[in-house]
Amino acid sequence: MKHAVNVKRFVLGLLVPGAVLALWQITGSMPSMAGIMPTPLKVLEGWQLWIFGQPGLGLNPYLGTWVSNVEYSSMRVAQGFALAALIGVPLGLLIGWSKLIAQMLDPLIQSLRPIPITAWLPFSIALFGIRDIGSIFLIFLGGFYAIVVNTTQGARDVDRNLVRAALMMGANRAQLLYRVVLPAAMPSIFTGLRIGLGISWTAVIVSEMVAVKSGLGYVLWDAYYMGRMDIVLADMVSIGAMGFLSDRLIVFLERRILVWRILQSH
Repeated sequence: MKHAVNVKRFVLGLLVPGAVLALWQITGSMPSMAGIMPTPLKVLEGWQLWIFGQPGLGLNPYLGTWVSNVEYSSMRVAQGFALAALIGVPLGLLIGWSKLIAQMLDPLIQSLRPIPITAWLPFSIALFGIRDIGSIFLIFLGGFYAIVVNTTQGARDVDRNLVRAALMMGANRAQLLYRVVLPAAMPSIFTGLRIGLGISWTAVIVSEMVAVKSGLGYVLWDAYYMGRMDIVLADMVSIGAMGFLSDRLIVFLERRILVWRILQSH
């Protein structure tokens, strides 16, 4: 019975992607779409050369460069996102728990948060130049606000009965924050981490188009100018796949850490 349910779920999960691929193949085969939207088979062929091709052979500048560009982008995302989490989670806990800190910092964060990543590009280039640190700075900004806002909300939503019980047992403010507020806010923290990670992948692509000369974002923009729409689409799929895999990693960690939540749902 369980096996049949899993098969049904797998088949249902393939329906929409299969329909999208079929529509894409039909649309890409139209004469009017030649050079604009290559078919999935053409994209797959270009992607294969991008991954497995021998660098330096022929006139194709993308041969065999996929792995290195994925590594460049992944490392930038990892560094920028880690910095956003290391600063955003503690700061969000403090803002959500302390009225004084909230009054001092929350207005500034909320006023800076609506500024899009693209608006920070000129400032980043002026400050850091065409270097990795400029891209990492933009990735940090992209992930930081989602993390700090969700963490703040999680800290504010802590059950006050838990707080009273901890105080009655003699907990001080530091113990209260670490042993009561942090565990209770973890579901919101992981929500912020997942959202922040998705925005970080958006930020790395935007930054690599302008602020650095390597990575998936750089290849995306370069392939567009070269008229290689097969590489453009393969790049888009690669970005989506990397974002999906990194999100699954956060979900895996969430299930490992928040075991009590899974038990409650059952």
